[in-house]
Amino acid sequence: MEYVRQQAELRRLAAERDAMVLAHNYQRPEVQDAADFVGDSLELARKAAATESSVILYCGVHFMAETAKILSPHKTVLMPDPRAGCPMANMVTPERLRALKAEHPSAAVVAYVNTSAAVKAEADVCCTSSNAVEIVRRVPAEQPIIFVPDKNLGDWVMRETGREMILWDGYCHVHADITADDILARKAEHPAAKVMAHPECPRAVLDLADVVTSTSGMLRYPAGDDAREYIVATETGLLHRLNQDYPGRRFVAATLHAVCPNMKLTTLERAIEALDEGLNEIVVPPRISERAARAVARMVA
Repeated sequence: MEYVRQQAELRRLAAERDAMVLAHNYQRPEVQDAADFVGDSLELARKAAATESSVILYCGVHFMAETAKILSPHKTVLMPDPRAGCPMANMVTPERLRALKAEHPSAAVVAYVNTSAAVKAEADVCCTSSNAVEIVRRVPAEQPIIFVPDKNLGDWVMRETGREMILWDGYCHVHADITADDILARKAEHPAAKVMAHPECPRAVLDLADVVTSTSGMLRYPAGDDAREYIVATETGLLHRLNQDYPGRRFVAATLHAVCPNMKLTTLERAIEALDEGLNEIVVPPRISERAARAVARMVA
């Protein structure tokens, strides 16, 4: 009942403040249910770019809110909790990326959206797990590619495209901690289940999957499939949407340890407070925003 009251209060404030509430698929279920739109990084970036609301309350992690600000520089972008960061995004810095670019001056830089605005400003194009393969395929065949920062996603893209890339040594600790043994254990418990895996998972996990796709891809896949059970190798927050969208199916987490502590920092209470008081506004310096906007706009397009 407390969640219902808080959700109603957040919706009231959003209407009063001319705000759109965006929530990532990994957010707490009660936060997802209060949002105007729930999606993956690419879907949320497109919503941020298209909204006519003057305020965006971004329930996600810092790089996502930064991306919304880059796409909508004249809008106010707020975060419920400023501590919600991304360890993988912190694994690459603009200084180290510039040094690598100097070693490979002809290379195109493809930056995963899970990076800071300052790193995006050094990139030629950004990508998400939804469109990384498509974006890499658009880079001229003769041009080298630097891919930052997720080496697991980069490895999968290389296998899908046949393109060799210079991979940054970064990873998502939540997905990297999902193991092949986890998948095999769940398969033993649910032998008829199909495995859906996020491409941030290690290769050994992806090799056991029936489908490798983004969170939005996982939400679409059962609609065209006849399996009744699925093992889901990504952050456990996605199971809420899957259970809502497919009430007649069963979805099992590859491991209950696949929880992003940063995503779970956002609560309804903090969301209400941030929107009510205008807290935790995202600021991106214009010199960085202008350069990063080109790479992000190519991703969204």
